[in-house]
Amino acid sequence: MAKTDTQHDHDDHSGDAHAQHDPAHGHGHHHGNGALGIAFWLTLGFAAVEATGGWWSGSLALISDAGHMLTDALALGLAAFSSWLATRPVSFRHSYGLVRAEVVAALVNSVLMLALLVFIVWEAIQRLHAPEAINGAVVMGIAAVGLAINMGIAYQLSRAEQTLNMRAALLHVIGDMLGSVAALVAGAVIYFTGWLPIDPLLSVFVSLLILVSSVRLLREALHILMEGVPLNLDLEQVGMALAHTPQVLSVHDLHIWTLSSGKVALSAHLEIRAMQDWLVILNSTRQMLHTRFDIDHVTLQPELPRAPQQQVGVPFHPSRP
Repeated sequence: MAKTDTQHDHDDHSGDAHAQHDPAHGHGHHHGNGALGIAFWLTLGFAAVEATGGWWSGSLALISDAGHMLTDALALGLAAFSSWLATRPVSFRHSYGLVRAEVVAALVNSVLMLALLVFIVWEAIQRLHAPEAINGAVVMGIAAVGLAINMGIAYQLSRAEQTLNMRAALLHVIGDMLGSVAALVAGAVIYFTGWLPIDPLLSVFVSLLILVSSVRLLREALHILMEGVPLNLDLEQVGMALAHTPQVLSVHDLHIWTLSSGKVALSAHLEIRAMQDWLVILNSTRQMLHTRFDIDHVTLQPELPRAPQQQVGVPFHPSRP
């Protein structure tokens, strides 16, 4: 079977694409790193304030929110570090660079969040069986300040480039915002009514809200690390689009995976009628993949049909021996 090496041509195309997108991408990382750094120090500092206030007032909602913020500070620090790693250039040992560091950080952060939620629910169950006295006024004051800080952090992170890593960091901060709201409401109810069960009940309610997003993020990070087809793409649809390119007889060994957030790669074997048509086919398929599916990191290998001039009955095979 005749084959032609397209790697050199692919590299040239990849270089052009990077030249077009790198400045904006670099700016997004720079802005994201700055926002993450500020968020880290603000979150860490106020976590200490909330922990002290929660211990003094006896509020589980406040202590759980302090736990959220402490975990979030670690998560934000990890996110900032991994975001910096993702900007490192490629090397002989890491031919794609370290762009996957952001996905790994998102995975670690989602696991940390799930562990924290389990701890909060466990503590809430204990509090429901043995309520403790709570200073509602102190809880309201600290929770209000915490809510304001979290809203400011969330605003800054939402303006940065929305990578999977940034979404994980933002999820932690949103969890803090909900925790602050829960603590604020619990403090108000206790201050005006004296009903203590509201504190652990709201803690459980907020934990369940955050659980859904945490599981979704964990699943997405695992899907990327397992080289799954991006959730917004259909492998069969992409394969049929390639197969219907003029002069292409069939497509097989098609693989689509995510390098990092917003960076999708594709490789495939294309059976064509004649090798002299390859340059035209290559350009048209790349243009189609970019326009229809936003896929730019493309490696395609041309092949002549096993039986010359005989078209295969099925135009797209995900894999073929």
